Amino acid sequence: MSQPNPDRELPILSLLPNLVTIGAICAGLTAIRFAYQGSFDISVMLIFLACILDGIDGRLARKLNISSELGAELDSLADFLNFGVAPAMVIYAWAFQDYKSAGWLAVLFYAICCVLRLARFNVASRAEVETDAPEGFFIGVPAPAGALLVLLPMFLTFIEFDMLQSHPLILALYMAAIGVLMISRIPTYSFKNLTVYRSNTKFVLIGFALLIGLLISYPWATLLAFDIGYFCVLIWSVYKVRKDTKSGG
Repeated sequence: MSQPNPDRELPILSLLPNLVTIGAICAGLTAIRFAYQGSFDISVMLIFLACILDGIDGRLARKLNISSELGAELDSLADFLNFGVAPAMVIYAWAFQDYKSAGWLAVLFYAICCVLRLARFNVASRAEVETDAPEGFFIGVPAPAGALLVLLPMFLTFIEFDMLQSHPLILALYMAAIGVLMISRIPTYSFKNLTVYRSNTKFVLIGFALLIGLLISYPWATLLAFDIGYFCVLIWSVYKVRKDTKSGG
């Protein structure tokens, strides 16, 4: 088996997906730093930025046809840091400083659930293993969605609705519940194959511009709406798959 020539020139464009992934890792690590400096709003925004970059790097690699084993490994490690470690550590610094033992158990449980979910996904995708996921659905909540869901108590607090920060036991149980959702077998709708009629593209563009405006003007309320909407999608996904299974049987 021939070894790649280290002196062969590569177009800079071929490194773009990996550069995006590195940027996401920097965002996740910096989120932890700002959390321990007390700038929790910046920490949450950096994790949200990591979610966006995670959605970009893989698509860039596929569109440019420059996927690599290095990129795949880098992306998997970035996902664990950004969606498993960073959100849990940010919440730990935010709410568990007076309840470090219970809080750390919640951090460990959530992070381990995240890495197990990523490992299961990697094994299935790289080995091309057949899964019991219906077409157009994932099995379990994806790691980026899990990260945004576990930050929901912080969104509530940022809009002056402090409900869980002052109840660390409930917050720890909520973190554990999100971890369970990630490793569960429940079907979750995949937005990757979502399509739109060409005649409706203008409405999508207008809606996207409106979404950006909402994120800038009302970031926490918008992210809270994302989480509530995703919980609704989860309920619909379970109902849809069960209904299709019964009708198909």
